[in-house]
Amino acid sequence: MTIMFGRTRELPTSDTALTGRAERPYSVGDTHAVTGNALISDGPAGHEIAVFGLGCFWGEEKTYWEIPGVWSTTVGYAGGLTPHPTYDEVCSGRTGHAEVVRVVYDPAQVTYQQLLQVFWENHDPTQGMRQGNDRGSQYRSIILTTTDEQQTLAESSRVAYQQQMTTAGYGDITTSILPLSEYYYAEAVHQQYLARNPYGYCPLHATGVQYV
Repeated sequence: MTIMFGRTRELPTSDTALTGRAERPYSVGDTHAVTGNALISDGPAGHEIAVFGLGCFWGEEKTYWEIPGVWSTTVGYAGGLTPHPTYDEVCSGRTGHAEVVRVVYDPAQVTYQQLLQVFWENHDPTQGMRQGNDRGSQYRSIILTTTDEQQTLAESSRVAYQQQMTTAGYGDITTSILPLSEYYYAEAVHQQYLARNPYGYCPLHATGVQYV
């Protein structure tokens, strides 16, 4: 397994992943520190869920909770193998999970296409298993879809954004797009981290390339 700066750059297999556990071993919290809405919730009737991984989840969650029409956000772990992982386990690279943001939104106020635009424009999707100095498989670019329509839209958006990135001189997009299987809420200390710690370190790695 390749290691860089102590972070794994290859995903584990079912044989090498950590075993995990049957239940979440920590508290998530009850209420969103910014919106005041419930954390562990699918939102009111008619709301939809989108899940994105674009690097360190502290800053990315803030990017999404600021969007009008977003009812609530949480950070968590998805796209891996280990059930109910902890933050330290995810950071070890031995669970296969990415740090992600779960967005509960009102499609009457903000569309999935608009959320995709925010995704593409707020990180560098060509960097593989890192974002800037944050290195490791947990920082990879990934979209986890919750409907067939989301899958189609996300795949189409990747093709369109590749054209923009190529024109701007960037390489191939490495973003994975796959249906969401399991989402594990992160520990309470990570939820709305930058609202509780406004001087916390979690830079965005936007390229400046617009999604059009």
